[in-house]
Amino acid sequence: MAKKKNPPRPRKEPRITGGEGDIRETLEEFDEPAPQKRKKKPSKSKVKGFRKWLVAKTLKWGTIAGVVFGIYVYYLYSTLPDITTLADVKKTPSIIIKSEDGKVVGTYGDIYGNYIPYSRLPVNLINAVVATEDRNFFHHHGIDPWGLLRAGVTDIRAHHLVQGGSTITQQVAKNIFLSPERTLKRKIQEVLLALELERRYSKQEILTIYLNRVYMGAGNYGVDSASKRYFGHSVVNTTLSEDAMLVGLLKAPSRYAPTNNADLSEARATQVLLNMKAAGYLTDAQVGAAEESYGDEDSSYRDNHNFGAFYFSDYVLSLLPQDLINMKEDLVITTTLNVKWQQEAEDAVNAIMDKNGKAKKASQAALLAITPDGGIRAMVGGRNYRASQFNRVTQGLRQPGSSFKLFVYLAALENGYLPDSQMVDQPINVGKWHPRDYTGKYMGPVTLRTAFSESLNSVAVQLSEAIGRDKVIEMARRLGITTPMEADPSIALGTNEVTLYDMTKAYAQVATDGVSVQPYAITHIETADGRKLFERVSPTTVEVLRDSTVKMMNDLLIAVTEEGTGKGARFGRPIAGKTGTTSDYKDAWFIGFTPQLITGVWVGNDDTTPMKKVSGGSLPASIWRAYMAAATRDLPVASIPSQSGPGLLQSILPSLFSSPEPVPQNGAPPQAPVVMAPLPGFQPQQGQAPAMAAPPPGQPQQVPQITPAPSQEQPVDAGAPEDQPVPEYNAPASFWDKLMGDDKDTGQ
Repeated sequence: MAKKKNPPRPRKEPRITGGEGDIRETLEEFDEPAPQKRKKKPSKSKVKGFRKWLVAKTLKWGTIAGVVFGIYVYYLYSTLPDITTLADVKKTPSIIIKSEDGKVVGTYGDIYGNYIPYSRLPVNLINAVVATEDRNFFHHHGIDPWGLLRAGVTDIRAHHLVQGGSTITQQVAKNIFLSPERTLKRKIQEVLLALELERRYSKQEILTIYLNRVYMGAGNYGVDSASKRYFGHSVVNTTLSEDAMLVGLLKAPSRYAPTNNADLSEARATQVLLNMKAAGYLTDAQVGAAEESYGDEDSSYRDNHNFGAFYFSDYVLSLLPQDLINMKEDLVITTTLNVKWQQEAEDAVNAIMDKNGKAKKASQAALLAITPDGGIRAMVGGRNYRASQFNRVTQGLRQPGSSFKLFVYLAALENGYLPDSQMVDQPINVGKWHPRDYTGKYMGPVTLRTAFSESLNSVAVQLSEAIGRDKVIEMARRLGITTPMEADPSIALGTNEVTLYDMTKAYAQVATDGVSVQPYAITHIETADGRKLFERVSPTTVEVLRDSTVKMMNDLLIAVTEEGTGKGARFGRPIAGKTGTTSDYKDAWFIGFTPQLITGVWVGNDDTTPMKKVSGGSLPASIWRAYMAAATRDLPVASIPSQSGPGLLQSILPSLFSSPEPVPQNGAPPQAPVVMAPLPGFQPQQGQAPAMAAPPPGQPQQVPQITPAPSQEQPVDAGAPEDQPVPEYNAPASFWDKLMGDDKDTGQ
């Protein structure tokens, strides 16, 4: 009989004491946690089904996307340009501007050189292009995956775009057929075109087309055009250093053009040489020899091309009639520019302005040099053509200051005055206007020679009022001043605006013994194939000044440089010239000549802000001296014909004029200002000293008698600042701002 199993003993319940809270806590300690349910793993069938679904969707949408993309690519392929016209050149007509000896100084339009076949291209040029632009060019089929990968890694490491990865074939496709925009469409077209080019053309043909069509800066296309532009000869005759420089242009033609920045261009060429060495084309010795030969050739870019000559090139282009510009043929224009003199002009301007311009608060300068026949040999329209294309020679309107006194004294000499005629430098009033000299002091009796050389304002105004302002204006017009001129008393001091071009032309007609001079820049124009369209014929000259007048004026101009305000322009040759300085030192001029060359210089600021005590005898005279000394170095020394003193001229001059004007009376300077005739219609205010009455209309103007003003008239304040403009009487307020009390040049 089986033993009966006893039932399990109940678990001894804990003894619970305390309140309700204690009981609840005690029971919770003995409660067993509820068992957790285990998550069920997805079945293998479900995983397999999801994978099938994902693959199906991917295949479906991938196929759709592939079909759409294929259709898009086929569409782009069907719209590709016809590459059978690859060798055809479509360009705008070009204009090439050359100096007098045939060197290129400016180009406009698309300039192409001769088409150079592969067999005549320099080996070093080909190696340089391959080593720098596409090292696997002869091994890929238009696209270089490894090159793209290498460029991508390089760009990532540099954190910016360093290499593009495009092959030479892709560059041909992009540069000749496509736009430069960076879009997916253009990139796809570029790849398709590259593949098509590789299918139709050989490597040699593609490289030849590339080198003959690629843009090389300054409007030049192809290596032959660039070589002629930068080095003065065809690409078939280039040196290793020149080949490296040409290939260096491909990265950024404007940035690395040697005419823009020779040092940067040479640095880029050195990198090209190092690329050739890395590719196994050059040795260390060859690289070093090429670096040492930069710019050594006689026809190098450092000598052939002057950045400042672009002002001249723009001026030449402005002279062409529109019909000539609209021609479909390329034009070649030969000019009067002398490359050597142009470089010396730029060097003189830069040297003086770099040294003293900032300290003197002078930022701009301009220079024009012409020969006695009128040929423009040098033109510096400003200090930086890239910063400003405004030509301060032909376009800048500025007050000429005392340089305008040339016309006052020429008119006086034509009307009976002589270099030794005496005037009285003294305070004067013209109506309510009180012109004064630079120092506020007056020299008393002086000859015209002394008054002109010392730039005495009082005497210039007296002469202008004595002979008549209309005669001063007529003289200025006769010698070529084209800008408007107002017949105000201050005209004698150069308050009317003029251009440096007109002022230099006026002085040139004194330098040529009174024979008319018309500046010119173009000698002949022809088409690219040699057909002549224009050839200059020397115009008939006329006498604008009598020989006797010119000789006396030369005497005064020589005195300026020997003993007056222009002494700073002397450089060991006979010279003649005149300084000019406007109020507040806003403009400073020196215009002068030797028998072989006439040069005008202006210094100032474009915004007309005052300079720091810059007179015509300082910076402008220094620039003029530096340039003229260099330009005339190889010219024979020649004297300037002059005639001074009364002598024979005093006895014959009265018979040469129908109504000569008498020479002003001499005498000691009065203690108070003298009063001169005001403009017709001027009414003096109450208490003002009476002025001379104007002559009746139709009667010849007579020299006014200079008489002391009444004692109650107070003299002009001699202690006023010399650069303080004195307002012109009976003139609008706008004129007051430009009025100047011409300062005496210091001659420093």
